[in-house]
Amino acid sequence: MYYEIDKIDQQILALLMNDAQMAYTDIAKKVGVSSGTVHVRMNKLIDAGIVEGSTLQINYGRLGYDLTAFLGVYLEKSSLYSDVVAHLKQIKEITQIYYTTGTYGIFLKIICRDTAHLREVLHDKIQKINGIERTETFIALEESLHRPLFL
Repeated sequence: MYYEIDKIDQQILALLMNDAQMAYTDIAKKVGVSSGTVHVRMNKLIDAGIVEGSTLQINYGRLGYDLTAFLGVYLEKSSLYSDVVAHLKQIKEITQIYYTTGTYGIFLKIICRDTAHLREVLHDKIQKINGIERTETFIALEESLHRPLFL
């Protein structure tokens, strides 16, 4: 079931997607409604499951994690997906896991310090998981766009 949102909801969401820490009073001023209206609408969006939380965007490079890689995972059998994912979720360097169609059964995003760290994660953690047949790695050279979907 889909939830219909209006222009005010769209404006509120757009402001929060750009700055999740923006105060409701500041949002209210920009949208032209009361802060109580923003509060009520946000509660409705949360209750409807549209807003599921807020996150911080971290610059991992400033923390010494300069390498982003994507990993295509070939499964021995698709029925092993749940077991493999349970193990993958335990690896802290994996930040995103997708069940996909096409060539790979699973597609991952990994954040590492450098290529040596990536090799360690691949060899010592990921490729030892039962049910993974093999992997294919893509190293990101630059992130040119990172944004939410604006409605």
